[in-house]
Amino acid sequence: MADLLLSGGVATGVGSLPGTDPREAAAMVVGELPDLPHLPELPARGPGSDMIGRTAGLLVDLHADVQPSGWRLVDRPGLDERRAHAFLEHDLDAFEEAAQAVRGPVKLQVVGPWTLAAALQLPRGEPVLSDPGAVRDVLGSLAESVVAHVADLRRRLPGALPVVQLDEPSLPSVLAGRVRSSSGARTIAAVDAADAERGLSALTEAAGVPVVVHCCAARPPVALAQGAGAAGISVDLTLLDARSEDDLGAAVEAGLVLLAGLVPAVAGDRPMSEAADTVEPVRRLWRRLGLAPDRLGSQVVVTPTCGLAGATPPGARAALESVRRAARVLTEVEV
Repeated sequence: MADLLLSGGVATGVGSLPGTDPREAAAMVVGELPDLPHLPELPARGPGSDMIGRTAGLLVDLHADVQPSGWRLVDRPGLDERRAHAFLEHDLDAFEEAAQAVRGPVKLQVVGPWTLAAALQLPRGEPVLSDPGAVRDVLGSLAESVVAHVADLRRRLPGALPVVQLDEPSLPSVLAGRVRSSSGARTIAAVDAADAERGLSALTEAAGVPVVVHCCAARPPVALAQGAGAAGISVDLTLLDARSEDDLGAAVEAGLVLLAGLVPAVAGDRPMSEAADTVEPVRRLWRRLGLAPDRLGSQVVVTPTCGLAGATPPGARAALESVRRAARVLTEVEV
């Protein structure tokens, strides 16, 4: 496991932002989140810039295009895949320009193996998850693509220390057997937790850099991510039940960094909370779990509760400003 070494008072984003201008998005991220900027994702541009299409376009020796039911594996590259490549290249170019002065951690986001296997379809239309052989192929291809993606970032930004975030919003459904077939008439068999952990572990080992597992579900697989060698776990802290909080406590004790979703991703017309109020949920969690107070500032990264694609551009900027202020306050308060 590669450790995620951060200074205190760090904030970052989950990944997505509103809008269609990669230069504007990159400048905002680097300006608002200087200690851990992330490569922005702009899904409003359409297919190929969405979460699944972006990662499908990265796959090595596998190809996909868009069908009415979603992204599907195909025999040869087509227009949709070329569009995904072009969007990512534009995003990287803009980020490279904005982040030339960055010396430290920089986060890339890709869809994790189990969410990708649940969303990506086989040529006949069923989820990849329904075919163990196809799952192995996708996992192997994804591992290669992550290695290449990290290498590209290092080439563009020699001062960057890459961090990979594996987005796994569907992992709880994969583990519970709730992923539906193409017809919707049945569900795909649940993946055993040990197999799911091995799949994540393969990605973590291949990346060769600190890996964060992101899941904004009510019961994120914290223990599974920890067992897979993740350096951090990214969750919506406002959704967690007591059991998940206990799992988080054990993970933090073991050294994992908590990326705590504390700022609403879509605030509407409501003003953002004061920074001290924003961090109160994580302070309460620390007290309940009896965690060492001196870990709070150095082992918690403040984030929005989820991606910001659904926010307005001013709302997204306000959310990033809010997480930055909250992270600074987190290092100053007593637990």
